[in-house]
Amino acid sequence: MNRYSFGFWIFVLCAVAVSGVVYGAIFYDDWSLIGAIFALFVCVPVIAFERGLLLPRLNAWVTSLSTPAYIIFSLLVFYLMVSVAFAACGGLLWFLGRLKVTWQEAVILPADILLYTMGVSLILSFVTRVRELLGRDVFASLLLGRYRKPIEEERIFLFIDLVGSTSFAEEFGDLRAQQFLSALFTAFAKPVRQYRGTIDDYIGDAAIITWPMARGLRQGNCVKCAFAIVDAIEADADKWLQKFGRVPRLRVALHGGPIVTAEVGVDHHKIAYFGDTVNTTARLESLCRTLGVPVLISSDLAKRLDLSGDIKAEYLGQHALKGRGQSLGVMALIRAKEPAFKLVARSA
Repeated sequence: MNRYSFGFWIFVLCAVAVSGVVYGAIFYDDWSLIGAIFALFVCVPVIAFERGLLLPRLNAWVTSLSTPAYIIFSLLVFYLMVSVAFAACGGLLWFLGRLKVTWQEAVILPADILLYTMGVSLILSFVTRVRELLGRDVFASLLLGRYRKPIEEERIFLFIDLVGSTSFAEEFGDLRAQQFLSALFTAFAKPVRQYRGTIDDYIGDAAIITWPMARGLRQGNCVKCAFAIVDAIEADADKWLQKFGRVPRLRVALHGGPIVTAEVGVDHHKIAYFGDTVNTTARLESLCRTLGVPVLISSDLAKRLDLSGDIKAEYLGQHALKGRGQSLGVMALIRAKEPAFKLVARSA
């Protein structure tokens, strides 16, 4: 199971195990670990399936159904999985002599346990859905109220913009363009998780990814994330061509510095970032088009990174950015052996 962080799965396993112990204590006056073992056996497969880790093709088919059909088939799959898992766990524990019941009682799923298991699984699935919707860091911050009062901190921002999205929409229509963007943003998810970033927002055909400064600098996470995204797209070039008729090309900008982070909103809460750092990153991404360079990083951020290895930086001088009083030192990032990005034409 590697769709989420190691810490996430530790949380899920602990929560499920505790729920099993609590169930045993409430209904059977038994505080032993038997309840935790049963809970892990029957809940984890359900959560893994709901997250797309177990039987991913079946999961994709179920999630593609209409809402009524989705509910019916989901409950059916959950029931079958829970029944099989309960029988496997009960049979094993009975064989080992840990259950003082008949074999039939050990493997046949009681109705009360089914309902309890479904309830725990649905609650955990709901929490993970919300976490996925908001993002790992945003979910934790909102839950803990970390940014109820504005906080000054340093963060790194990675702006990624799709080249030629307007022409694609004109050629294939807005609906097809949206499908293209959705597939592209989906491709971002794994590299962002791998390098511990957070997708802050999608603005039109652009995505904003962010890290706390220390985490983004550590082992060059922010730079590695940018190149990993492009590598993932290049690796699936044939699939992109087959499905959309073209391979996405990107413009990328990296910058970091001090910002103010705050929780804003009333009915809809959001973690928002304020300050020159965010605006500068956006202007830097626009500069990619002017310079004909696909990936730029500010000199200020590059100086704080260890760029040794297969990625090197080429200094492009000081450049004035719209809305910024001072010029900014800019560097192009490329692979030492071969470019990871295709050069973007100035007219793109």
